[in-house]
Amino acid sequence: MANNYRNGTSNRSSLAKTDRPLSVNSNSKPAVKSKSFPASGPRKSSPASLGSAAVAKDYAGVPGRVRVAVRLRTRNAEEMVADADFGDCVELLPELKRLKLRKNNWDAETYEFDEVLTEFASQKRVYQAVAKPVVESVLDGYNGTVMAYGQTGTGKTYTLGPLGEEDPATRGIMVRAMEDILAGVSLDTDSVTVSYLQLYMETIQDLLDPTNDNISIAEDPKTGDVSLPGATLVEIRDQHSFVELLKLGEAHRFAANTKLNTESSRSHAILMVHVKRSVEGRDVAHSGEIGNNSHMVKTLKPPIVRKAKLVVVDLAGSERIDKSGSEGHTLEEAKSINLSLSALGKCINSLAEGSAYVPVRDSKLTRLLRDSFGGTARTSLVITIGPSPRHRGETASTILFGQRAMKVENMLKLKEEFDYKSLARRLDIQLDKLIAEHERQQKAFENEIERITIEAQNQISETERNYADALEKERLKYQKDYMESIKKLEERWKINQQKQGSDRIMVRSEDDCSDGSMASIVGELTEVKKLLLKETQLRKAAEEEVNNLKIQVAQWKRSEASGNTEIFKLRQMLEDEAHQKKKLEEEIALLQSQLLQISFEADETRRRLDRGESGKIPGGLDSLTQVRQPQLKDAGNGEKASIAKLFEQVGLQKILSLLEAEDADVQIHAVKVVANLAAEESNQEKIVEAGGLTSLLMLLGSSEDETIHRVAAGAIANLAMNETNQELIMTQGGIGLLSTTAANAEDPQTLRMVAGAIANLCGNDKLQLKLRGEGGIKALLGMVRCGHPDVLAQVARGIANFAKCESRASTQGTKTGRSLLIDDGALPWIVQNSNNEASPIRRHIELALCHLAQHEVNAKDMISGGALWELVRISRDCSREDIRTLAHRTLTSSPAFQAEMRRLRIDY
Repeated sequence: MANNYRNGTSNRSSLAKTDRPLSVNSNSKPAVKSKSFPASGPRKSSPASLGSAAVAKDYAGVPGRVRVAVRLRTRNAEEMVADADFGDCVELLPELKRLKLRKNNWDAETYEFDEVLTEFASQKRVYQAVAKPVVESVLDGYNGTVMAYGQTGTGKTYTLGPLGEEDPATRGIMVRAMEDILAGVSLDTDSVTVSYLQLYMETIQDLLDPTNDNISIAEDPKTGDVSLPGATLVEIRDQHSFVELLKLGEAHRFAANTKLNTESSRSHAILMVHVKRSVEGRDVAHSGEIGNNSHMVKTLKPPIVRKAKLVVVDLAGSERIDKSGSEGHTLEEAKSINLSLSALGKCINSLAEGSAYVPVRDSKLTRLLRDSFGGTARTSLVITIGPSPRHRGETASTILFGQRAMKVENMLKLKEEFDYKSLARRLDIQLDKLIAEHERQQKAFENEIERITIEAQNQISETERNYADALEKERLKYQKDYMESIKKLEERWKINQQKQGSDRIMVRSEDDCSDGSMASIVGELTEVKKLLLKETQLRKAAEEEVNNLKIQVAQWKRSEASGNTEIFKLRQMLEDEAHQKKKLEEEIALLQSQLLQISFEADETRRRLDRGESGKIPGGLDSLTQVRQPQLKDAGNGEKASIAKLFEQVGLQKILSLLEAEDADVQIHAVKVVANLAAEESNQEKIVEAGGLTSLLMLLGSSEDETIHRVAAGAIANLAMNETNQELIMTQGGIGLLSTTAANAEDPQTLRMVAGAIANLCGNDKLQLKLRGEGGIKALLGMVRCGHPDVLAQVARGIANFAKCESRASTQGTKTGRSLLIDDGALPWIVQNSNNEASPIRRHIELALCHLAQHEVNAKDMISGGALWELVRISRDCSREDIRTLAHRTLTSSPAFQAEMRRLRIDY
């Protein structure tokens, strides 16, 4: 293949990143869809073209539109000889992002692209302009596709595949994309896996395992996602291993020598890079009161995992058999290549023209690229062309392919989910830690009680021993003293007896000595009596001491009994605390299971919506009431039963209390449940009575989360279908909150919900002046900036409802003067969109025009604003007979309209 590129000096890159859309609640339309632009011819500067530059600017403002860059190859050696006398068939204007395709020397067609890359553009410049925004989106959690399309030999493989081993400046998009991916992930918590395949002769073959040569395509019946379960999946840890894989894959890819290219790829090469990134959850602490003690119960937010896929597609080159000279097996390969490229072109044509049927199953290539065109991926296409005038037809076909691809819009969708397995593991670890901590505390408490008990028993035993010892010592002391006293008395008595015996033997001659002896004896007896009295007193004191010690022992025993009672109470409190903790753990487990069930049901609902199973469709001008499709009846009944079961188990008050939770995820889950309940008319009165409407309005004003704004607005829109609720919404300042939300929101689904709520309020005759005074009409008109068909349809419905109420009030005589819609400047937008291609928008606008025209006071403004011509068209061409009849009756009954039609010579 001729790879005659040189490094250029231009380094302008388009790195604009789109805001991520948030998930849609269960009442909204699917978030994944393809928006088709009005069918038109190629964007070229011919007299028939209506401003290609303006169209390009409109397309550039669409976040999910397929971006297309064109790259020119230099002349190769053969072309320098064969086309020496001829100029290039294309002229590049990179500053204007345009190229001219020459028909001849004096006539050329001009086309505009997102990027125009000259033959001097470097590989780095090409990567930054084409692939870098897609790679950044993949790192942010969105699917992405980079694809090269063009005639054989124009440099597709050179743009995508060079490894740059000899010259790093020649590295292609594949190598540079992996460098940025590895630099943007953490290999400790994230993972990057790669599959490398080729589509050859309508069979998918594994370039990393040549024996695996017939891989089947699997489609998820719920989400519609396409996967290749049989393909080899290799985890990438460094750039070197990735380069080795590319070498291995390129060695197994089919190539052949043709007249147009010496090494022509005979298969479509597809590199799939799967990026899984973890987003750590936040820890939120809640305090809970158990008995008299305060504890902190820690609830962990589920970790978020973002799974995105980057698909790099090197398409085989389209070729004409007469020019390539293919024959035999090479001819069969060329036929297969052209058939698959033709199928891809048909799909892109259908998407660009807004066709209801897209033939994605005509080829395995279109099935593999289902998400890239009309799906949820950010797609960037580089078309490669050559300068040779001999191949002008192939160059023109490639340019037209790129022009059609620029009209395809994808609805970007963030690929993230909660990692409940990781959360369960973390909760198990946390629970094990809590159980171990509880066991340690319980064991320490029991040990402390046992220690106190032993110390008390030891103190009692020691006191008893001390008391016994002291008592024994006192007894022995008193006994010794008593015995000594008795012994002394006995000795004295013996002495006295001996003296008395000697006195009797002696002659009692001396009478004067008798009186002295008796006095001595009396004195001794008195002394003995004193000693006996003292002994008696000491004995009484000892007995009192013994009684006191007995009283102290009794007190110690009572203290021991009281201590045992206190220990028993402490043990009882410990058991009660353990029981309470067990009950709390069971309640936490129940709440976690309910949270998992709610999240699972929400994910199921979102997946059904993503498949196109919208729960409701517009059903009239005066309400946002929507009806289930027959094929979704069973699924709808199942979801209602699940919500009803949750409603009965948890209770409305508890659900509404979660709207005031500090955790944003809890608020999101709660408002989704309330929105699902509000979709049922039987629940609306209960929600309003319980204060749900007030909570939703407060949440709409206080929260900054886009998802909460969208879901809360949807719930308010459902409640606003009831006339009583409409008055409550207006009384509580709801129109001001809705207007503020509309002014700050950018997400089309949020704007659709807000517009739907205001449209319902516009259908209330009593609220006309208040709604207009608080900025409701201004808010509706402000939302047309979004340009999304669903939003415009709700705006048109609200204007039609307001115009109908005004018409009724004017007929009844309660309103005079021209329409408030005209005063607020709505008429130019009404006239501009009265013939909109979208049927819902057009029908509402036509009806609004007819209601405005019924009153003569509006006729002058409508004539000057160009509405008369639209009324004439409606009366003749409208598909609905009732609107056509109303327009005809209005024109024939208005003198002002009749006079103007006569002046303009309109035959009516």
